[in-house]
Amino acid sequence: MADKPSRSLVLYGYGLAPLIKPSHSHFHEVASRASCGFLALDNSSPIPEGEDEKLIRELAQLLDAREAFDRDSVQKSFDSDAPKQVLSMMERFMGMKAALVTNNSAVKQFGEKLGFSVNSFDKLKNGQSGDFVADEMLKLLGFQDGKTLDNDHFDLLLLHVGPLAIESMQTDDLEYVNSLVGRILQVAKPGSEVASRLHLSIVMSYGDDSKDDLNLSLESLAEGNNSDLRCLVPRQSYTLKGVDLRNDIRHSCPMLVAQWQSAVTRKDMVQEFSFSEFKKKSGNLAIAADRFLYEVAFKLWKAPKYGA
Repeated sequence: MADKPSRSLVLYGYGLAPLIKPSHSHFHEVASRASCGFLALDNSSPIPEGEDEKLIRELAQLLDAREAFDRDSVQKSFDSDAPKQVLSMMERFMGMKAALVTNNSAVKQFGEKLGFSVNSFDKLKNGQSGDFVADEMLKLLGFQDGKTLDNDHFDLLLLHVGPLAIESMQTDDLEYVNSLVGRILQVAKPGSEVASRLHLSIVMSYGDDSKDDLNLSLESLAEGNNSDLRCLVPRQSYTLKGVDLRNDIRHSCPMLVAQWQSAVTRKDMVQEFSFSEFKKKSGNLAIAADRFLYEVAFKLWKAPKYGA
């Protein structure tokens, strides 16, 4: 546990997990330093959904904000006349100031509904390099010139990228974010003031889960156990909510998550950012996606500890 509250940068890539290649060296470098694992999602809606609805439903789980998402219509969920009361991020997490960077209009609306300060990714990039954008995001978190500023900063910054953030996404988009991560690692060198306060999370999902890929299943985590003893293996926490079973949990295509803060997070044996590597060597295995934000908020001193 750090002696001061951290500040969190979350890079969320919708549908980008299968696109990560060995050449994306900075993603793999983070994984090699980080505590890695999986975030289990709910089953997809039985009602046909458009692309924005799939994205917002997944984001709503990551932020534990299902009450703000109307599965019948993303547009309806943004209706100002809707009767549902949605608590803001500041109300939910002890005054936490949160910012969201995205190019997707549905994500922007959803973020505003949850009380995020919303910024355009294109406007932030302004034709500049990944290094420039990394420095600008760190400034939003109060990190500048290697120092931590205590005034006028966000506690959490969520960057959304992915196929729906930029139409006709090209491989260059992932390369851009990879270079951005490289700059963050350069600034947050172990032993530096930034490294001691910056909590970095990289979350990559598989997006459209229409294919039930057995090679990407959480149920395979039990492989290798003696079949006669498998019934004695306790349920993983992602299948439970309190003492009740989560009947709608999806075992296939979970999100991949790597979290790193120098001298704070525990390093596991993972060396690359991939499902197979996380399955074999990660330290965290799986938790439900809707518990992710509470884990992050705890590091920011904005929520009590979740779990053990």
